[in-house]
Amino acid sequence: MSSSHTNLEGREQGRKTAPGPILLLGAPGVGKGTQAKELVKIWGIPQISTGDLLRGNVAQGTELGRTAKEIMGRGELVPDSLVNEMVAVRLEQPDTAKGYILDGFPRTLPQAGWLDSRLATQAGVLPVVAVSIQVDYNQLLRRITGRRNCPVCQTIYNVHGKPPKRDGFCDVDGAALVQRADDTEKVFEERMKAYAASTAPVVEHYRAMGRFAEVDGDRPIAEIAAGIVAAVERLRS
Repeated sequence: MSSSHTNLEGREQGRKTAPGPILLLGAPGVGKGTQAKELVKIWGIPQISTGDLLRGNVAQGTELGRTAKEIMGRGELVPDSLVNEMVAVRLEQPDTAKGYILDGFPRTLPQAGWLDSRLATQAGVLPVVAVSIQVDYNQLLRRITGRRNCPVCQTIYNVHGKPPKRDGFCDVDGAALVQRADDTEKVFEERMKAYAASTAPVVEHYRAMGRFAEVDGDRPIAEIAAGIVAAVERLRS
């Protein structure tokens, strides 16, 4: 573990203020999942992903899960109201008392409005602060289109930044590397457009309320995590 990461964890253990609800934003490929895991370790708070909630409810056969499964079975999108209900149930769990990291929610302005209103009615609960991880478009494109996976051991390479020793083959087991069907420039462009369209209003919503910050995501993992922690500290001060 790097000294910066160790120092960061030590500082966080001495914090008197709970981080509260944190919305982690970032375009496809910025490393939101990686950073969420870092923040879980630093703060000891849960990561709440709407994708995980949806899959969990469906797998467990809850009433919400059964309704969602029926809707998806018709080829329709799960409505905000149902996603909101799943989030509401999750936020009742005791592990959310100090805060939590929101991943993929709120994705739209109505979801943000619902969450803000819900938190505002709860005594002693901090409002959401949003932190966006920023990486240059061309750098993201290289990350996505250069990604290659080993189908055997699941090791991930990148032909631009972390290539295998032998072109096209895994260093670990020699298996031929594969590129995911959606790791193409065309799919990436569509995902970026969709992200910008849905997330821009959410960003402006929290920016207007003075609860939004950006951090540079083109740095080592521990440095990005430190940047997010510092941004949350500023927003909470």
